[in-house]
Amino acid sequence: LGYKLQCMTAALDIMCVLCSDLQVEAPERVTEGHNVSLTCKSSCTLTDRATFIWYRNSQPLTERRDRNNQLLLQSVRREDAGRYMSPVSTDSLVLFNNLLNPPKNVSVSINGSGVIVEGDSVTLSCSSDSNPPALNFSWFKGGMFVGSGRIYSISKISSDHSEEYKCRSINEHGEKYSDAVTLNVMCECVEQYIMSIIHLLQSMYRRMLLKKKKKKTDRSSKVAKYQPEIESVLFIIVLMV
Repeated sequence: LGYKLQCMTAALDIMCVLCSDLQVEAPERVTEGHNVSLTCKSSCTLTDRATFIWYRNSQPLTERRDRNNQLLLQSVRREDAGRYMSPVSTDSLVLFNNLLNPPKNVSVSINGSGVIVEGDSVTLSCSSDSNPPALNFSWFKGGMFVGSGRIYSISKISSDHSEEYKCRSINEHGEKYSDAVTLNVMCECVEQYIMSIIHLLQSMYRRMLLKKKKKKTDRSSKVAKYQPEIESVLFIIVLMV
């Protein structure tokens, strides 16, 4: 970790010993959220009065000198990653670059965009952030298990598939559910009704424009003439509802 001076006094003589082989020991595998102890060791003979100062990225971690050669890091997070070293030493130890953690940021994406119509094929994809990477994925429809794997595919989707879907991501350190996504499946007949209404309204609009160009003789008779057409449009809309 750095150079330390060990000073021993005898009468009025002072002897200082330079110790340059300090080493930091740390666990090879570190799990996020667990406590981790770093130990400073040396082959030099240190007295009971020896003190230790810990540094991370060249910044002191302790405000005062400590006689304990261990540094306890509680509830380790990714933010604790760094180079634990002495500012006067060229040696350092890189820790927590491979921090183990349960799944986070679990999300579900739906292939394509736009309206989902009966008969379409739909694919749901699950992604998560974890170390080691999650290998176990489960799918739930309305709280009921429906499948496994990172990808969940539905061929020839129907209105029965309209529901909330969630993905569960699991690794050896824990599990996490995604937020629910909702599949709204439109009946193919509804799409046909909408297109029929659009075409009918367009046709009526063109006919009205043509008739406006003709000589108007009786305004009241004109209103009566279009009444059946308006009623037919209202009838179709009522059927849709």
